[in-house]
Amino acid sequence: MAVETLSSVPATAPLLARAALTARGRRGSEVPERTLRVEDVRVDRARLAAYQRLTGYDVSDLLPQPYPWVLAFPVQTALMARPDFPVPLPGMVHLENRVTTHRALDAAQPLTLEVTAGALQPHRRGRTLDVRLEARVDDELVWECDSVYLSRGRGTEDASRGEAPPALPEGPVAGVWRLPEGLGREYAGVSGDVNPIHLHPLAARAMGFPRHIAHGMWTYARTLAALGRGSLGPSSSRVWFTKPVFLPSTVELVVQRSGRHVLAGLRSRKDPSTTHVVVTLDD
Repeated sequence: MAVETLSSVPATAPLLARAALTARGRRGSEVPERTLRVEDVRVDRARLAAYQRLTGYDVSDLLPQPYPWVLAFPVQTALMARPDFPVPLPGMVHLENRVTTHRALDAAQPLTLEVTAGALQPHRRGRTLDVRLEARVDDELVWECDSVYLSRGRGTEDASRGEAPPALPEGPVAGVWRLPEGLGREYAGVSGDVNPIHLHPLAARAMGFPRHIAHGMWTYARTLAALGRGSLGPSSSRVWFTKPVFLPSTVELVVQRSGRHVLAGLRSRKDPSTTHVVVTLDD
């Protein structure tokens, strides 16, 4: 595996623009064996505090479990925007994450971030792609994440559907959240993820959505924050993004605890049979 070290974390917006301009004609089947690395990544505390406020965490120097993903997102985008990457980045659907934090992460500690893409796999709605993200302090692996994305297209009917998310728990609603029309723009401001499908209904319609949608990583972070401090220390979580949350919208949080295992998720307030996000946490 070739490892390429970037001099700094790249800017996301130009990369997304480049990916949009070069999307046509990407029909390859081989993912380059390449890891992108950025060393000495330092946390901007003001930006971290804004992220914590927007996602429901207490403001502190402890990094929320999804935050290294936010830090690595520009590196991931740089990998996928390369001319030899076989699938187009625009329109790619984020299906799930599996995340492990090996110890509490302090904002004062510089991180080394690495991103590697795996092989394309058949899916009934196109092809899926696994992306591996890792964060280290010096040589210590402190955080790791495996993300799964769907590149939509002609699918394979008999392809494996992967592990289905557990059904959301029954019982009383633990919270009701009203998500404003501008949530996507707010989250883009604190995360750097300026994908147009989250910013404005007209941009979302151009990508095939009836309205703009909330960032899946916001719904994931907001759900983990509502579960308490367990995910701030050594812990593992998994999230399935099952249905987009159109903005504005109102969602319900449901939670079930069994010892150190938690099952939670968001469903539509208007139609509780519509599940948007399913999260498990083990701490």
